[in-house]
Amino acid sequence: MAPAPATTVADIVAGLPGVTGTRLEHGELVADAARDGLMELCLALRDHPALRFEQMIDLAGLDWPARADRFEVVYNLLSVTLNHRVRVVIRTDETTPVPSVHGVWPVATWWEREAWDMFGIVFSGQPDLRRILTDYGFEGHPLRKDFPLTGYVEVRYDEERKQVVYEPVKLTQDFRNFDFVSPWEGMTTLPGDEKAKRS
Repeated sequence: MAPAPATTVADIVAGLPGVTGTRLEHGELVADAARDGLMELCLALRDHPALRFEQMIDLAGLDWPARADRFEVVYNLLSVTLNHRVRVVIRTDETTPVPSVHGVWPVATWWEREAWDMFGIVFSGQPDLRRILTDYGFEGHPLRKDFPLTGYVEVRYDEERKQVVYEPVKLTQDFRNFDFVSPWEGMTTLPGDEKAKRS
């Protein structure tokens, strides 16, 4: 007896090459995929007549520093024609490049540049992999969990030199003790009460 044909989007996506698992999160289809089969999977998602994911809405990075493959790259796809969505998630480490999907969805160039700039995720085959949100001389990737909250350098305009200068971060206040006590709870005598306590 032949197996029943896949009828739902989830069934079809689960059967595509490179998909390692599918699940529903808050009513949205999520497909975990292998990094090496990403291009073949993306072409299938775009070209399959029952899927037709013509549009990549965005690409986002996630950082899980405790994992060996610390980064997740998340692709949010939309089929305008058939009105359904899918989220594709792949994992990678700091050195292994992810295949660029700019040939499938040209808008991916912008998002891949942002993921590289913010997280340091490398995309192989991306012809325009350069910083997009930080300065060209910026060191590090600010959305990594191990990036210092204050950064490494601060930027200011030097009026004497008539140029922008980079300097080590100087915090005006290294430590502050917050007591978190409401002024109403911490005050034992309210203004005007000092007269009432005298008898």
